[in-house]
Amino acid sequence: HESVVQLLLKNGADVNAEGGQYGNALQAASAAGSRSVVQLLLDHGAVVNAQGGFHDNALQAAAFAGSESIVNLLLEREAELNAQGGYYGSALQAAASRGNGSVVQLLLECKVDVHAQGGRYGNALQAAAAVGSEPIVQLLLNHGVEVNAQGGYHGSALQAAAFAGNQSVVKLLLKHNAKLNAQGGYYGSALQAAVARGNRSVVELLLEHKADLNSKSGRFDSALQAAVARRNEPIARLLLKNGADVNSLLARYGTALSAAVHGR
Repeated sequence: HESVVQLLLKNGADVNAEGGQYGNALQAASAAGSRSVVQLLLDHGAVVNAQGGFHDNALQAAAFAGSESIVNLLLEREAELNAQGGYYGSALQAAASRGNGSVVQLLLECKVDVHAQGGRYGNALQAAAAVGSEPIVQLLLNHGVEVNAQGGYHGSALQAAAFAGNQSVVKLLLKHNAKLNAQGGYYGSALQAAVARGNRSVVELLLEHKADLNSKSGRFDSALQAAVARRNEPIARLLLKNGADVNSLLARYGTALSAAVHGR
């Protein structure tokens, strides 16, 4: 499609016209991983840091697409490394959310801000944990990312890893002093997230580390209510065996019994 782009530009198409899902042509080309078109648009005066659209900027789009060559090209043309905005908040989080380790490595070598907040997952570490990418989680930890940074859909990287059901990432985060009973996020805690997703092995791991069984927060108010609302009898039995309060009064369903009757 490069020839079509050339034809349109030759006939006066505005290279910086705004609109559509990706905001502008440069972001669209970056999202598609088309380096030759990105080069062509830049050579015709495309604004490298133009904002708008799903990713907000071309660099985030390229990072999400996993294209090292486009990321390099955009940075050479002075793309803002730490630009904020878009669905994933930053280029680093976008790359991490797709498990694009080589792009994450490249951005880190360019001294990207590993602590940047915003976007769906709040930060890059939570994004990497959410997709179960142990190599990227380790890489970010090696670069000094805050293991207990809060924000985003899951509230913390540990809750994201627990929801994803990745034992190795959960273990890695705990090894780096992730707060086991941190509150926040959609499910309130790592334990409730693991229960809600039916990740028994992660539930067992968290219980071995003495997770708070009766913590009251999140969508289901407690881990036990999450288990019974999800009709997961094996996990409900496991929680009760470990001391979950069967008669605890909570906001969403009142009691675990009511949750069992109500269901999801």
